[in-house]
Amino acid sequence: FPAVDGTSRLSASLATGGLSPRQCLHRLLAEQPQALDGGPGSVWLNELIWREFYRHLMTWYPALCKHQPFIRWTKRVAWQENPHYFQAWQKGETGYPIVDAAMRQLNATGWMHNRLRMITASFLVKDLLIDWRLGERYFMSQLIDGDLAANNGGWQWAASTGTDSAPYFRIFNPTTQGERFDRDGEFIRQWLPALRDIPGKAIHEPWRWAEKAGVVLDYPRPIVEHKQARIATLSAYEAARKGA
Repeated sequence: FPAVDGTSRLSASLATGGLSPRQCLHRLLAEQPQALDGGPGSVWLNELIWREFYRHLMTWYPALCKHQPFIRWTKRVAWQENPHYFQAWQKGETGYPIVDAAMRQLNATGWMHNRLRMITASFLVKDLLIDWRLGERYFMSQLIDGDLAANNGGWQWAASTGTDSAPYFRIFNPTTQGERFDRDGEFIRQWLPALRDIPGKAIHEPWRWAEKAGVVLDYPRPIVEHKQARIATLSAYEAARKGA
């Protein structure tokens, strides 16, 4: 959960070479030997394995280093060129609180929780239908733990263009994601001051609360309607797949 300080925060040290994966593995197994059997530490170990997996992929499939999709038919997805939407995503002004709070954290600190990376990537690609490579490039320009292989792998997973990625018809609902992973809005309130006074779970749909309360918020309405965006994205992917 983004509001909980529950991650190791070792990613920057791994990305810059201050720590090696072997050092991390040895320390983990020394303190939590059950990690190999699904016990304490296994989730963290799995994340470390994903990191190494993406590095091996780039070794065997060098086209990935050139930002090519692993799944070839996805080259034909008709991405939208919309600088206004892309800029709104970059600045954290999409009108979807969990997305905006995450992007503002990234811009301010150079870091964000892995779940937030998934949510923001999914939103850019599957709600705004913007080329995942633009998001990949922006993340690398901002992240203090930016790692070419891990970043590329994460974006290709979210965009359904990579190996073992989410199926293209899996599209996160940004409002639901906020309700699931920041239920009471603690993280959102930290990064979106304009929404701090909105009570309880209403913070996930501030435009609805504002209309009922007769309040004018210093916060944008959603730049896209999720249901309609989902239909457009499915259509674009299906057209690309049928042309394979």
